[in-house]
Amino acid sequence: MSESTDRIERELLLKAPRSRVWRAVSTAEEFGAWFGLNLAGKQFVAGESVSSNITFEGWEHLVCEMQIDRVEPESYFSYRWHPYAVDPAVDYSQEPTTLVEIVLEDADGGTRLRLVESGFDQIPVERRAEAFRMNSGGWTAQMESIAKYVDET
Repeated sequence: MSESTDRIERELLLKAPRSRVWRAVSTAEEFGAWFGLNLAGKQFVAGESVSSNITFEGWEHLVCEMQIDRVEPESYFSYRWHPYAVDPAVDYSQEPTTLVEIVLEDADGGTRLRLVESGFDQIPVERRAEAFRMNSGGWTAQMESIAKYVDET
């Protein structure tokens, strides 16, 4: 899908029923399994935050914090976070967040997953381009990851 300087968009057809894809994106433990976070025992609840260490080799020292925005069963899940917040010496808490939205729709042969991460134009200019570039590549990889996860579980 297209990209602007403010938003990353991805779309994917998953060969699984919407209920299966919904569990993979809205159940914290399942989300963590394909996304690379240790979210065992945690829940995604609108208005609450969830944090976890990243589980990718070499990145385990970093914590990912997500503020759950909306959870609309089997159709819409969104959260806010600080994009590419990977320097442990930097306090990102005063920076604006981006909004990650995942929309599910029935489609021939399965479920269409649309992902939009928006708000990059509000990120401080000194790190905006790198955050956008890294998250863009990250979402490409994560689309492959969720497809594999849903197909194998």
